[in-house]
Formats: sequence, C-alpha cells, structure tokens
Amino acid sequence: MPTLRHLAESDRFADVIRVLLALGGVAAWCTLHGPADAIVPALLGAIACALAETDDAWRGRLRGLLVTLICFALAASAVKAAIGTPIVFALLLPVGTFLLVMLGAASGRYATIATATLILAVYTMIASDAANGHGAEETFALVAGAAWYGILSLSWSALAPQRAVRHALARLFESLAVLIEAKAAQFEPVRGLDHEALAVEFSRRNQRTVQALTEVRVALIDRIGRRQPRGRAASRLAMFFVAQDIHERITSSHYPYDELADALYHSDLMFRFGRLLRLQAGACRERAAAIRTGAPLRSIALPRAALDDLRDALAFHQQMTVAGGALDDALVALFRNMEGLQALIADEGSLREDTDIALQGNEPTSLGDALRRVRLRLNRRSMHFRHAVRLAMGMLGGYLVMLALHPLHGYWILLTTLFVCQPGYGATRRRFVQRIVGTTAGLVLGWALLRALPGGDWRLPVLVATGAAFFAFRLRRYAFATGAITLFVLLCFDRVGAGYDAIGPRLLDTLLGALVAAVAIRYVLPDWRVRRLDDLVADALLAYGRYLERIAEQYASGRDDDLPYRIARRDAHAAQAVVAGNVAELLGEPGHAPGQGERALRLLAALQAALSHLSTLGTHREAIGAEEARVACDTARHVAFGLDTLAEHMRSGTPAPPMGTPQVGEETSLRTRSAGETLRLFDRQCQLLARVHDRIAAIAQG
Repeated sequence: MPTLRHLAESDRFADVIRVLLALGGVAAWCTLHGPADAIVPALLGAIACALAETDDAWRGRLRGLLVTLICFALAASAVKAAIGTPIVFALLLPVGTFLLVMLGAASGRYATIATATLILAVYTMIASDAANGHGAEETFALVAGAAWYGILSLSWSALAPQRAVRHALARLFESLAVLIEAKAAQFEPVRGLDHEALAVEFSRRNQRTVQALTEVRVALIDRIGRRQPRGRAASRLAMFFVAQDIHERITSSHYPYDELADALYHSDLMFRFGRLLRLQAGACRERAAAIRTGAPLRSIALPRAALDDLRDALAFHQQMTVAGGALDDALVALFRNMEGLQALIADEGSLREDTDIALQGNEPTSLGDALRRVRLRLNRRSMHFRHAVRLAMGMLGGYLVMLALHPLHGYWILLTTLFVCQPGYGATRRRFVQRIVGTTAGLVLGWALLRALPGGDWRLPVLVATGAAFFAFRLRRYAFATGAITLFVLLCFDRVGAGYDAIGPRLLDTLLGALVAAVAIRYVLPDWRVRRLDDLVADALLAYGRYLERIAEQYASGRDDDLPYRIARRDAHAAQAVVAGNVAELLGEPGHAPGQGERALRLLAALQAALSHLSTLGTHREAIGAEEARVACDTARHVAFGLDTLAEHMRSGTPAPPMGTPQVGEETSLRTRSAGETLRLFDRQCQLLARVHDRIAAIAQG
C-alpha cells in the first residue's frame, strides 16, 4: 500500500491516468459504436491535446482548450486541403511552422499550444497516410479526440484544483534541498579545493531552482488571481514566500570560501557548517514529502541539535581568537543565517496581515500585449526568431526529402524533424540520439508484439498502454518515451492493416528526419552561444545593480518583502540562470576554442559569486540609523553604477576600469570606523562585490 500511495502522489500519475482514460475511451467508443476507421485520428487528436495541456486552473484550461481546438481545427483543415498539392503544401508548411513558433513568443501557454498544433498537423498527415482518407471525417475525428481529452482534463482540474500547486511546491522544496547540498559542498574543510568548479555546479543547480520558483508562481497566480487567498491557498502562498526566503539565504555567501577554509583549517567549524547544511537539506526533503502527501511536517530535531552544537563551537572559537576581525563578523552573520534558515524550514506557512501578496504574472494582459511580445522577437538577434526560421526550413527540407524518396508514406520524416530540432545545439544533439535509439527499440518491440499478439481488438489494450507510457516517460526518459510512441503509432498502422509494412520505412524516415534536423541546427542561422554570452552577462550585471539598489533602500526603511523587491530579486536570479543555461549550451556546441569554454565557466563562477554577495545583503536586511543608512545607500549606488558601467563595456567589448575607488577601498573602509555590525557587514559585502567586478572585467578582456 505505501508503494501505491507513493505512486498516486507522484508528479506524473495524474497525467498518465488522464491519458489512459482518454485513449481507452476513444478505443472503446470506436470499437463498440464506430466508425472503426476513426480510431486512429481520434487517438492522435487526444495525444496532441494532452501535449498542449498546461497546469492551469479550470478557467485557464477552458480558455486554453478553446484556443487549442480552434488551432487544431484550422491546422488539420489546412493540411487536408493542401496535402494533395505539393507546391501549395511546400509553401504552406514553412510559413505555418514559422507563424506557430512565433506565436509561442507571447507566453509559455501559447508556446505549448503552438508546439502541439504543429504536432497535430503532422499527425493529420500520418492519419491520412494510414487510412488513405481525403475528407472531413478525419479532421472531425482528430478534433473530437482532442475535445474528449480536454473534457477529461477540465473535469480533473475542477475535482482537484490545488493538486498542481501542491506538486509544484513539493518540486520546489526538493530543488531547494539539492541546492543546499551544493552549498554544503563549498564548506569542505580542504585546502586547494576547486571552489570555482563548485560555484559553477551550484549555479547550475540554482538554475533549476529558479525554474521551480517560476512554476510555483505561475500556478499560484492562475488559481489566486487578485483575490484575497484563504485556507489552503493562503497557506501555499505563504509557503512560496518561505521558499523564496530560503532560496535567498542559501545563495548568500558571507566570506570567500577558499579564504574561509584556510582561516579555519585547524578548526572543526567548516565541518559543522557543512554537516548542518546537509541535515537541513534532509529536512527540506521531508518538507517536500509532507507537501506532496498532505501529511504534517515531522520533527527536525536532528538539525536543531546540530545547530546548538555549532553555536557552542562558534562560542569556543571566539574565546580562543581575537574578536572584532572580518572573519569573526562573517562567522557570526553566517550563523545567524543558519538560524534563520532553520526557522524557515520548520515554518508551517502562515500569511501575516501586512504581507504584500501581489504576484507578477507572465501571461499577456491583452491581445495587443501578446502581439507586442511577438513583435519584439521579430529580429535576427532573437533566439526565438532564429529557432522559428530554423524549424521552418527544417520542415521544408524534410518535406522535399520525402517527395524525393517516397512521397506517399514519408510523413514520419517531418515528425522526427519536428521533435529533434530544438532551440539549442546541445538539446538537438541529445534528441538526435534519443530519437534514433527509441524509435529503433520501439520498432523491434512492435515487430515482436505483432508476431506474438493475436490480431484484431486484442491489441487495443497494448495500444492504449503505449500511449500512456509515452506521457509517463516523456519529460525524464525521452528515449523510452520515443520507443513507446513509436510502438503506439505502429499499432495504429496495424489497425488499417499496415503494421508490418510500416516498420522498415519508419526506421529510414527517422534517420532521415533526424539528419534534416541536424543539418538545420548546424547551418540555418546557427546561434553559437559564445557570440551572445557577453550580452547575457551584461544583462545579469544590470539586474544585479537594480537588486542592490532595492536592498539598500530597505536598510533605511526596514525589511519588507514587497513586490518591487521580489521582482528585483527574481530578475537577478533569472538573469544569472539564463547565463548558466547559455554556458551549458555553449560547452556542447562545435566551433569554440577550449579557451572560450574556460572563459565562459569563469564568468559564470564570478557572476554566481556576485549574486551570492547580493543575497547576503538581502538576507541581513534591517533598518539602521539614518546616517549609516545614508552611507550604505551611497556605497550601494556607487557599486551599482560600477556594475552598470561594466555591463556597457561588456556589450561594446572595451576594457572596463577597476572599481577599487576609495569609497569602497580597504584603506578607508567603514570597518575602520565605529560602525555597527550591520553596516560593517554591508560595507564588506560591497568590497567583495567590487572585487568580483574587477574579476569579471579581467576575465572579459582575458
């Protein structure tokens, strides 16, 4: 029973069950009530609609379903009207592909619908190929199958309105646990450790956490809107704010880790900090499990005991050393951060009356706003535009190859090109291998099943199961998912008596379609990432400057997680995550020298260090005296101006001057004055930001 409960609470369980019910319903209806030849297009329509689904509340799903069905009907009708005229179809295919991909620039929801519409267009070709049909019946069956899945999805959403939020929150806390473990690795008490490599790994994990935060925010906006949240909705919104605070505390850095390891080499403090973080990561995972299952949070006595031991060890260390140095201040602030992190992990989630609950949405507010977003991407520098052109040319190339080799049964080439051709070179290369391996395995297994299973309706349960298996594996095991959907389509062909005949051509078509996608990503507007890295670093530096200014304001007015502050914090992390993703793609692309890859990693590590120092300032926000607040704001403006200036030099490729001015220099540092502990921390973090500024400037020109 625990295994069944764990399975039922998994992220993919609901999706798989919905697909299983939808496909089973289509198969049962067409078998019992007919028409029997509608089963293939209806099944493909249901699959396509499931691919267009987003984790919205029922109102959002209803709007999305209506748009999806309209797009599906138009795409299927256009394909049926033009498929018999190769010249017209060759013109319509790339234009339609380009327009649909650009439609996705409006928002993530429209991007999902646009991609599913492209898939359905190719499914229409495959259904027509399988049944040799030339009428409106197939179009109706495709849209009917999609509508049937949409009805199931709407019903499911109405019956379990908060399930998506609960699972998104659970994934967020699991991601935070992984991030805490990456932070713990930086506290290894070892001299000579490659802290730059650890920073890069931390940055990559932080990228996934930023994505998880975005998913929760979008899910909450869709379900709460502008209403005052109550009950469980209020509790989950509070947990989202708690997760944001945990994220800020995890990403903070109070002292350079290599210098910390050297200074504490003969102490056990580094080990204790690392051990406490690993225990807190485990507590975070328990929090994720409690959110997913709805169970109460279990005791976190073990990390609490480790925190008490760390407090005693730190007190002993302070007795044995001369107090008042930068290291002691950093250790005290670091311990306070650990205490705050511990309290946040144990927080059950409750909104205070003065909490600013506003959230900024990503969806366009009007048709004009959506069109404006699309227009902004209509330029050669836009990655979205380049992918739209590349995929359009890839689809046209696949169609020409199909006409040259076997014009009547080659639409699998187009489907393979559509799935393999991704926005990035590295992702395309992975899909290339996974698609070929999965298709080959699916065809071999399909041949064996066709030989082993009796003919007729006995094969329908396997057909339905393979469609559900595709959704079970498509996000994490794409090769398995490809094998499942290959077997699904092969069994669809078997329904019209073409099962064995499809095996050989499908393997050849997969190879050809993958080759077309590889040629397109390599030669059609290739966007090698090294050409854009400096621009993205500049964007991150500008976001860092705005984040620092928002932080400094709160040292004058007091801590307040209002919407402007949260937007500035999110923009800084999102910009750094974009750089991390860009560097990951760059390292998988051809044509760059080894030195360029090393430079990219060093820039990523430096950006992560700067963001960590900013997070430290954000973590310790509190109101200070008016004169100290004025000095802090002046220093912050100076550092922010330096970051903005460095961003301009990064874009232009010119050398940037160092930031080591007297205002934040060692010789006139605020720590030589009789300043309070908070102001000393602020000043030292600004000094560290100035060091990172100079480090980035040196790397940029290196």
